[in-house]
Amino acid sequence: MITLALMTVGASGMYVVPVVLPAVQADFGVARADASLPYTLLMIGFGLGGVLMGRLADRFGVMVPLLIGAVGLGLGYAAAAMASNIWMFMLAHGFLVGLLGSSATFAPLLADTSLWFVRRRGIAVAVCASGNYVGGAIWPPVVQHFVEAVGWRQTYLGLGLFSVVTMAGLALLMRKRPPMAVAAPVNRHFAASPSSLPFGLPPGKAQVLLCIAGVSCCVAMAMPQVHIVSYCTDLGYGAARGAEMLSLMLACGVVSRLVSGLICDRIGGLRTLLLGSALQGIALLMFLPFNGLVSLYLIAALFGLFQGGIVPSYAIIVREYFLPAEAGARVGTVIMATMFGMALGGWMSGKVFDLTGSYQAAFLNGIAWNLLNLGIAVFLLWRVRPPRRITQPA
Repeated sequence: MITLALMTVGASGMYVVPVVLPAVQADFGVARADASLPYTLLMIGFGLGGVLMGRLADRFGVMVPLLIGAVGLGLGYAAAAMASNIWMFMLAHGFLVGLLGSSATFAPLLADTSLWFVRRRGIAVAVCASGNYVGGAIWPPVVQHFVEAVGWRQTYLGLGLFSVVTMAGLALLMRKRPPMAVAAPVNRHFAASPSSLPFGLPPGKAQVLLCIAGVSCCVAMAMPQVHIVSYCTDLGYGAARGAEMLSLMLACGVVSRLVSGLICDRIGGLRTLLLGSALQGIALLMFLPFNGLVSLYLIAALFGLFQGGIVPSYAIIVREYFLPAEAGARVGTVIMATMFGMALGGWMSGKVFDLTGSYQAAFLNGIAWNLLNLGIAVFLLWRVRPPRRITQPA
C-alpha cells in the first residue's frame, strides 16, 4: 500500500501538463507543439531519471531515490508556478519534476517490487504500477477544478507542497531492502531462469530491442493521453470534458494493469506485451471514425482497458530474462525508453496537428508506431519459442 501511494503521488507530474496545456498555451501565447514541449521534456527527464534512480536503488535501497524525488517534485512545481515564459516552464518540468521528481516513483519501485515476489510477481508489479494510473484517474479532475477556481499557477504551488510532505513521509517507511536475488519460477510459459543470453541474444542487443519496443508503444500511447483534453476543446466539448475522459481512461488503466498482472502470471511478460500491443492498436483505430461525445467517452475507456498492462510487462520481462542483480538499472533503462516514447509522441502529435490542423494524421502516426512495437514483440516471442520436437522414424 505504501508503494501504491508513493506511485500515485509521484504520477501527478505526468498528468498535470495535459490538463493545464490549454491554459498554459493561452498564458504564454505559443503554438500547440510548443505548449506540448514541457510534457516532452518532463518525460525525457522521467526516463533518464529512472536509470539514475534505479542505480541508486540497486546500491542504497529505494528510500534514497524516493527522498530525492520528494524534494525534486516539490521544487519543480514551485519553479513552474513562477515561470515567466515557456522555456522556464519547460526546464522546471524536465529537470525538477521529471528527472529528479516523478522518476523516483516508477522504475525504482517496479524493480523493488519485482525482487520481493516469485510466483505472484506479475500481479504484485501490476498492483504497484497501477498507482501510476490511480494518480491519472485522480489528478486530472482535481487539477482541472483548481485551475478553474484559482488558476494554474496557484494549483502548481499547492501540488508542490502536498507532494514534498506526502512523499517524504512515505519514503521513510521504505527502509527495508528486498533480497538481492530471487529464484525464478519453473513454468512452461517463462524462461527457466534469468539468463546471460536473454532471448538467445547478447544482453546489450536484447536491451536495445526492448528499448525500441518501449519507445514505439509509448509514442502510440501518448497521442490520446497527452492530447485528449485539447482534442475535446477543439471539437467544442470543452477542457472539462477532456479532463473527464483522461480520468476515465486512466481509471480503466488501473483495471487493465491488475487484470494484465493476473494474465502475466499465467502467460508471461512477453505474451502480455504482445496482447496489450494488439489491443492498443485496435483502440487507436477506433478514434479515426468516431468523434461524438459519447463515442469518445467509450473509446477513452476502451483505450485505458487495452493499454494499461503494456509498460509494467517490461519490468516482468526484465526479471524473467535478465539477471536479478541488474534489475534496477535494466528496468530503469527500459522505462526510460517508454518515457522517451511518451515524450516523443506528445510532441510529435502536437507538431502533426500544427502542420495539418487535425488530429487524424496524428492518430495514424500513432498506429504506425504501434505496429513497430507489435512486430518486435512477435520477434522476441519467436526467439524464445520451444524447439519443435522431431519424430524419429521407427
